[in-house]
Amino acid sequence: MSTTRRRRAQAPRYGFIGLGHLGAHLAASLVREGFALVVHDLNKRAARRLLAAGALWAPSPAACAADADAVITCLPSPKASRAVVTGRNGVLEGLRRGGTWIEMSTTDREEIVAIAALAARRGITVLESPVTGGVHRAVAGDITVLVGGDKFVFARHRAALEAMGGVVLHMGPLGSASVIKVITNMLAFIHLIAAGEAMMLARRGGLDLAKSFAAIKASSGNSFVHETETQLVLSGSYDVGFTMDLACKDLGLAAKLGRESGVPLELGGLVEQMFIRARQQYGGDAWSTMAVRLLEDALRTELRAKGFPRRLKG
Repeated sequence: MSTTRRRRAQAPRYGFIGLGHLGAHLAASLVREGFALVVHDLNKRAARRLLAAGALWAPSPAACAADADAVITCLPSPKASRAVVTGRNGVLEGLRRGGTWIEMSTTDREEIVAIAALAARRGITVLESPVTGGVHRAVAGDITVLVGGDKFVFARHRAALEAMGGVVLHMGPLGSASVIKVITNMLAFIHLIAAGEAMMLARRGGLDLAKSFAAIKASSGNSFVHETETQLVLSGSYDVGFTMDLACKDLGLAAKLGRESGVPLELGGLVEQMFIRARQQYGGDAWSTMAVRLLEDALRTELRAKGFPRRLKG
């Protein structure tokens, strides 16, 4: 057995719940790096590749937790996380005293702190570790992991977090990571709308969109979102692996944080309303990048150029 495999065999056994667009890739990184993993999802078919790679299946969140030292959840909303963790046959029912719940979903500070208090009564520690950087980076195990919680608990699970991500940042006490994750998502959505408007100006100005993309990428107007998501718009696929429902949820969390902090989010609020309109127009399951299509449809002008990928790679 290699040194790495021997080290992984001595590591905590992990459960992973939530095998959607993001979670399945995060879980796959753990299996690929040799961690013992038991998984659960509402849809067992979502686990097929993981099971073939050596993960074990659990029929419920409680069963998943009972077979693990720590349970990771990656779910679409705070409501879903609360149900899976605190509900009947939930994580807290199955996880042994001394275990850890690791929340990788995007949630708000109040919610993670409240559930952590319930967990503490059962002798269970909690980390939050939402990720940012795009699903394509999760595929490659290179996504950024933002961690909040006790530094000693973080140290115990750092190897697993590093297996799933490239940059792993400990932001501070529990709740810190939730705040910065909401901020980064709000910025990404603002950048997306701005990039779409910029490309439409180039299109209506008679410019070649491929050359315009390259010029912006090499300019002071560049952003990570332009480098990645603009390509998906130009290809016509919009396939970012992140839905309109999730975008609206995250922008709602940002608005809530703004109200609580007394910070007027004028630009964030405007972008939230644009995404709400886009969800009404294209559906909650539409890719979040389709918010740019509101402008395309309004002007009856598509933003298309040859040579751009239909899906981002890690």
